[in-house]
Amino acid sequence: MRLTALNPAYNPNFDQHERVVLVEDDVTGLKAIIAVHNSTLGPGMGGCRIYNYKTQEDAITDVLRLSRGMTYKSALAGLPLGGGKSVIIADSNAPNKADMMRAFGDAIEKLSGIYITAEDIGSTDEDMIEIARSTSYVCGLPPQDTVLAAGLGGNPSPLTAYGVFQALRALTESIKGTTDIKDVHFAVQGLGAVGSALVRYLRDAGAKLTVTDMVATRMENMPFATASTLDDIYNTDADIFCPCAMGAILNTNTIPHLRVKAVGGAANNQLATKEDDAHLKERGIRYAPDYVVNAGGIIAVAYEYFVRNNLQVFPYVLNKESLMAHIEKIRATTAEILAHATNENLPTGMVADKMAESIFAK
Repeated sequence: MRLTALNPAYNPNFDQHERVVLVEDDVTGLKAIIAVHNSTLGPGMGGCRIYNYKTQEDAITDVLRLSRGMTYKSALAGLPLGGGKSVIIADSNAPNKADMMRAFGDAIEKLSGIYITAEDIGSTDEDMIEIARSTSYVCGLPPQDTVLAAGLGGNPSPLTAYGVFQALRALTESIKGTTDIKDVHFAVQGLGAVGSALVRYLRDAGAKLTVTDMVATRMENMPFATASTLDDIYNTDADIFCPCAMGAILNTNTIPHLRVKAVGGAANNQLATKEDDAHLKERGIRYAPDYVVNAGGIIAVAYEYFVRNNLQVFPYVLNKESLMAHIEKIRATTAEILAHATNENLPTGMVADKMAESIFAK
């Protein structure tokens, strides 16, 4: 196995990253990139994305964007963690995937704790089990006794959705004057594990729903919602647009079509460029920054990791009750960002970035 330090300072997404490492293993064919953006608050934690990128440069761009986002996410989530991310350049259904995961665990172990991995697009809890055969710097594992006793562990997707739901209450208040979601119209893009859980939170709160997904059966399983095509979701006359699929969907092509008062969802890196933050503001659309909105997942796996490794990082007991209270703080953080943006007449993304940077002392 070879670990080669990279210095992609030429890449526009490079932001003084502390470590970028290319991992290559001839035995399994593993090719991966691990990036740690900032470790001021603690080790870089972030998921392992498995995707068959067309080029290595595409993979570098993705891991730089994602790891930077994790620094900002953990800072505003109040976690003693930095930002990290990894990408494996492979088919997520590769026949020797288990072997690659164990080799990837070896690579993480060689980094001596600067990066802690977790589940992401293309990876599963079974993959985390394989990684854990080689390293302890992994979370998102099935609950063991100490984690179960604390009421923690398991799939974090419902908790990510719960955090998004809290942020949407703050966003609703900013446009409606109340956190009551009843009869508020949400256009939800993406009905995967997080998106579908979010839709059910919204349904139970009495919201009106329009949904879309690449997989038609996911919409068919939601008879209480109006189905939309992938393209028409941008033109839906709704109150709030909720991107819960892939990133970069808020761009110069889509923003002009939006017929909503606000945007907030679970997808990572929703803005195609930093300028799109200002473009939303110019259109009078309130934007809840993605890394604030979707922080429930990182909070959940962080609690699991802390308990599993007997790390007492907060002045209170780490259990399900404290976890839920922590995730519910996402609503107050979102409201604070929206208020500052209004008072200072600034794009919300810029305000959130400044708040995060004041915490990790960039």
